[in-house]
Amino acid sequence: MAWAARTLDCLAPAGSTALPVYAVRPACLPGFLEGLPARAANYLRASSFVAKAGTVVLLPGSAGLAGAVLGLGETAGPHPFGALPFALPERTVWRFAGPLDHPHDAALGFCLGAYRFDHLKSAPGRAPSCLVPPPGTERALTIATITWLVRDLINLPANLLGPAELAVAAADALSAAGAEVTIMEGEHLHHAYPLLAAVGEGSARAPRVVKATWNGANRGANATAPLPLISLCGKGVCFDTGGYDLKQPASMLRMKKDMGGAAIALGVALLAIAEKLPVRLEVRLGCVENSVSGAAMRPLDVIRSRRGLTVSIGNTDAEGRLVLADLLAEASDSAPDLLLDFATLTGAARVALGPDIAALFCNDDRLASSIETAARLAHDPVWRLPLWSGYDHMLEGTGCDLTNVADKPYAGAVVAALFLQRFLAAGTRWAHFDVYAWNDALRSGRPEGGEAQSMRAAFEFICRFVHLGGNDVQAEP
Repeated sequence: MAWAARTLDCLAPAGSTALPVYAVRPACLPGFLEGLPARAANYLRASSFVAKAGTVVLLPGSAGLAGAVLGLGETAGPHPFGALPFALPERTVWRFAGPLDHPHDAALGFCLGAYRFDHLKSAPGRAPSCLVPPPGTERALTIATITWLVRDLINLPANLLGPAELAVAAADALSAAGAEVTIMEGEHLHHAYPLLAAVGEGSARAPRVVKATWNGANRGANATAPLPLISLCGKGVCFDTGGYDLKQPASMLRMKKDMGGAAIALGVALLAIAEKLPVRLEVRLGCVENSVSGAAMRPLDVIRSRRGLTVSIGNTDAEGRLVLADLLAEASDSAPDLLLDFATLTGAARVALGPDIAALFCNDDRLASSIETAARLAHDPVWRLPLWSGYDHMLEGTGCDLTNVADKPYAGAVVAALFLQRFLAAGTRWAHFDVYAWNDALRSGRPEGGEAQSMRAAFEFICRFVHLGGNDVQAEP
């Protein structure tokens, strides 16, 4: 099945006849009520509207519907606006009236909330209402479009999105954006990425690696300095049974989302290209399935990696770090200015931070601080966990260089990140995002299902990095 970015069907053209929707914070509510006609103000008071985040009240008028009011609460960012598309009547057209703190967040939140994944249903679901986007919010609409694509890819079931299909979808999107793309498979892949290939041995669906390059926006004839090189890697395990270390059935239910890191890395790349950032990009996506068969890798198999390190398979369900290790080795050998990877890597990160916060590991304090600042600005939270070298000994192998898991059930996310770090070329500035890539329940702006977690944070960081000329990173704006 071909899969491409969808047009945002929740938008109406500029100049469309549209009803007003007012976004109100609790502190501004008394003044807002004073400015309304008495009938509308009394109706809001009788509705017990207190401007709680995500609450929507329709305002009656003499001819029927006169407008609507959205409560923002004290919450910053786009999510409260995500309540509007399905709280307002189907296919009605709206515009924001009155002042907006951040029009970008308003437009983005509306579009994030309008997303739904109903393409596999025999009959379409309810359509959202439509928004005339505020002027100057083009970047927000670009982010929303690419978020929809990332969510779509994560939401697709594994029988429709295997390694080949994910690779083709990513390659098509990157090619359409202007990148040079190749898809590696077969013997060439086995030679270049032996750990990744070992993960895919158990599946009838052979692995693929997507490699893409983009040489940056044209800065004019007078530009002589080389553009900074940013490398992106993503874990694309289209389904994870756990291999011979088989997952329990309940743990396997959401493993179609184990390719979320590849989808997010793809999204970051597409955003950078769409915004014509003055950077060079290298993208590597490892697309594979971790399955069980007579050909599957076994516990205590020893595999020589691309880097030359020999790895003992202590657990076949710790496959994501194997997928990334060879990709990171190749990417870091290109001497990028920055190397970022994205992966649904460990349950330990979710135990530590829950589903909403991506775990950040980074080998450069200034880089980590700048990423954290960007995440706050983008309202896409990350939290730094330590690359604690004191746990490095847990990875030491017996009769080989290292094992892919520790023999003790502690600090699982830290140990996984330390494993990845072993494969980096010396001097590489690197950040690793351990993500959940999923919303467990419907919330304003965050429908249940796949999520582009950390994508906006990484993109905001790259924009800030570019603004500084690629020479350094900074902690605060």
